[in-house]
Amino acid sequence: MSKKVGILTAGSDCPGLNATIRGFGKAARNTYNMSLIGFRDGFRGLMANQTIDLGGDALSNVLTAGGTILGTSRDMPNEIQDNGEVLDKTSTVVDVYHENDLDALVCIGGRKTQKAALKMKEAGLNVLTLPKSADNNVPMTDVTIGFDTAKYIATEAIDRLHSTALSNHRIIIVEIMGREVGWLTLGAGVASGADVILIPEIPYQINIYT
Repeated sequence: MSKKVGILTAGSDCPGLNATIRGFGKAARNTYNMSLIGFRDGFRGLMANQTIDLGGDALSNVLTAGGTILGTSRDMPNEIQDNGEVLDKTSTVVDVYHENDLDALVCIGGRKTQKAALKMKEAGLNVLTLPKSADNNVPMTDVTIGFDTAKYIATEAIDRLHSTALSNHRIIIVEIMGREVGWLTLGAGVASGADVILIPEIPYQINIYT
């Protein structure tokens, strides 16, 4: 009997999302004969039961497209803001899951998405998560979707600054995103030949460099 799987992208967009949707979808459809539906705009579309058919040619010509063909949002069903209150709408997700006769739900996203997916698993749903983050900040994950491209772009940007620094005899300080983790800073810094690399995981005192 054919299985039916839902898929969504949540949180901010990043490189590689459409390739991930396509890769999973092609394998699910062609190898395992599953039917696939997407939910628009992340968990917002899931809670509103806004779907998109990913059968036929829906996954064609999306490999090199930026962003995500499903759309995304930062809404998390376990942390919905309503008149100053934080509500848990996981039960709504459970209802939509069963209404669509899903056998599993694939959630592509970062740390908050992983937490929301855990809530759904605890509610009895079959949930698979694919870690997505330009920062590579999802615990227990070697490399997240989007990290390699972000590292390459940061490295290229720093490489371009070398000419300005040398021509003007200046020291240039580059701040790179990453929140509490330094993977992106470390990778781009090493690749671009930075003289000093400061990351959150290794304590430092800025005054020792002055």
